[in-house]
Amino acid sequence: MYPLRLATGATLVLLGLPLAGVVEAAPTGLVPHRAVYDIILKQASDRSGIESMRGRMVYEFAGSTCKGFSTNFRFVTRIDMGDGVRVTDQRSTTFEDVAAGRFRFDNKSYTDDQLDKDVSGDAADAGGKVKIELTGPDRRGLELAESRFPAEHMLEVIARARKGERIFESRIFDGSEDGDQSFLTTTIVGKLQEPSKTDPELEVAKQLVGADYWPVSIAYFNDKAVGDQEPIYNQSFKLYENGVTRDLTLDYGDFVLAGKLTKLEVLGNPEAGCQQTTPQ
Repeated sequence: MYPLRLATGATLVLLGLPLAGVVEAAPTGLVPHRAVYDIILKQASDRSGIESMRGRMVYEFAGSTCKGFSTNFRFVTRIDMGDGVRVTDQRSTTFEDVAAGRFRFDNKSYTDDQLDKDVSGDAADAGGKVKIELTGPDRRGLELAESRFPAEHMLEVIARARKGERIFESRIFDGSEDGDQSFLTTTIVGKLQEPSKTDPELEVAKQLVGADYWPVSIAYFNDKAVGDQEPIYNQSFKLYENGVTRDLTLDYGDFVLAGKLTKLEVLGNPEAGCQQTTPQ
């Protein structure tokens, strides 16, 4: 999630594989929902300077493949650095038209109520590239290598998981950082698993009772680096076929966060409002 990247906020491109055939392989649709996660510090190195951290993450996802997907995301943390406490607040809103290959983003981050980053813009598929128009704070245009956007990412991961594919490399663009770079990723998908009856998140996620999940791990790399490199960020989570994620681990190298699902609201039916056509 961004720079913290939520599971459902990441994007994914499968190199050399057309989108249409992949998206069609995930017919269940992404369910509109609102998820709340409590965040705790799992571990931190001395170099991080972090003595303790806690926070809350709220992620709201709505829409359908025919009308487009919108997200609202907020992540607030309280960080004890030993010599003082810092409060960070990350906010993001996006809209994505999967069919048209268009993505709009508006990201803001605050530290102790002071705005320290504000990035907004539009991105679109354009002839094997991603064309980006940054609208704030500085207006400029640029092109990046072909990449996938967030909803494409989730549809793609689910489709690959359903086919039993376990590892693949990808290029993503999610508008994070300064909105002017994509990321190379390596995704690992485990075998479909049945939740344990003692799983502490199942009481909250009652809508998911009886549903199996895939354990997923995604490593992010700087796409401009050369040679062998360490990932700049890792995330792992339990992924359901309807796009809901839980049991988050967010690894930044110097520190690792854990996210526990504490509230889940389903806001509608997958693909609600999309007309189904019947062959004549």
